[in-house]
Amino acid sequence: MENFFKLKERGTDVKTEIMAGVTTFMTMAYILAVNPFFLSEAGMDFGKVFAATAIASAIATLIMGLLANLPFALSAGMGLNAFFAYTVCLGMGYTWQWALSAIFVEGIIFILLTFFNIREAIVNSIPTNLKKAISAGIGLFIAYIGLKNAGIIVVNDSTVSALSADWFRGPAGVAIIGLIITSILLVRNVKGALLIGIVITTLVGIPFGVTTYAGGSFVPSAPYFCNFAFGEITANGRSLFDFVVVVFTFLFVDMFDTVGTLIGCAGKSGLIKEDGTIPNAKEALFADAVGTTAGAMLGTSTITTFVESAAGVAEGARTGLSAVTVAVLFIVSLFLEPLFGSIPSAGTAPALIIVGVMMITPITEIDFSDMSEGIPAFLTAIFMVCASSISDGIMFGILSYVVCKLFAGKMKDLPFTTWVVAILFLAKIIVGTL
Repeated sequence: MENFFKLKERGTDVKTEIMAGVTTFMTMAYILAVNPFFLSEAGMDFGKVFAATAIASAIATLIMGLLANLPFALSAGMGLNAFFAYTVCLGMGYTWQWALSAIFVEGIIFILLTFFNIREAIVNSIPTNLKKAISAGIGLFIAYIGLKNAGIIVVNDSTVSALSADWFRGPAGVAIIGLIITSILLVRNVKGALLIGIVITTLVGIPFGVTTYAGGSFVPSAPYFCNFAFGEITANGRSLFDFVVVVFTFLFVDMFDTVGTLIGCAGKSGLIKEDGTIPNAKEALFADAVGTTAGAMLGTSTITTFVESAAGVAEGARTGLSAVTVAVLFIVSLFLEPLFGSIPSAGTAPALIIVGVMMITPITEIDFSDMSEGIPAFLTAIFMVCASSISDGIMFGILSYVVCKLFAGKMKDLPFTTWVVAILFLAKIIVGTL
């Protein structure tokens, strides 16, 4: 195990990696309840989607751990599952089989892009300062997710507000108590502080009525298998056009969400090399591509690298052993659906907020005195939070970087691959306006 995962070389040990893996899993366990809920809105069976999500996540994360030897976990991407259910199925009127077909095609395209090193080239094309801004932006985004999921801040059509009157009751009250407890554990340098904080916060939620037993069966359901609708896709020209647009949307969002997460988490874990590249990036992207393809075959939405992996990184995860631990827990979760479904958002919120604190530190390394670097870096981070999208943050960061360097007379700072990525983003904007 020492030789395979290179534990000493990366300054870690078995206990740290396993503890960090458990922490990562606990912070993302909510997806096992949220993803089936979203897809059931599109007419899919909750239990089958739960099983598909757990199995596809385990497959992808196991590849990440064994092949890439990186401490990152994968599961059904938030945002993409909502797009699947509310836009493609409920909004555009297509069946969930049609939507799964789009994800399957996206996964195949991803595998080809990864095989020919195109996705790895995209990762390496992002400028150093933007990589630091991505890490900080993801930190802010994770903290925002925690605050919003717990109800500490409330988002509506006109504003984002902090409901101070509700801070000491319900989910918000539980999350704030958990945040205080987790903060105390961290400043006291307690090992496994984030995991312990999640457990304690979940227990605190019981008398508040926030943590409740979800119910359900401990016998796992069989997932779907290859429920595609390619005949429906070619039924008419409109359906075929919509299919191309939907595949492109899944492809684009997944690609840059994954790229952003890999850069952010790798930067925080100190795994980015001196030349700015990520070790085994191709293998990491391959895990994402295979996970998406397998997920579509089993009956779940796009599989992507999770930003919550940063929670494990914060606990010391540095190798694939942490990812393997997460994969094993996904398999175990198949038999514990009612228990994992009982972990409230308020229980994981404190850990997500603290991870935000930990991930924002790279922003101090950005030279904001150079506006051609500072403006794109700022836009990268702020759009991730305001647009609730890692890929949108990268898009505005890259496009503004090209514009700023162009008018600053610093064309030499723009490698060819950065131009290519910028053109791809412009294409996305154009397609989105059609």
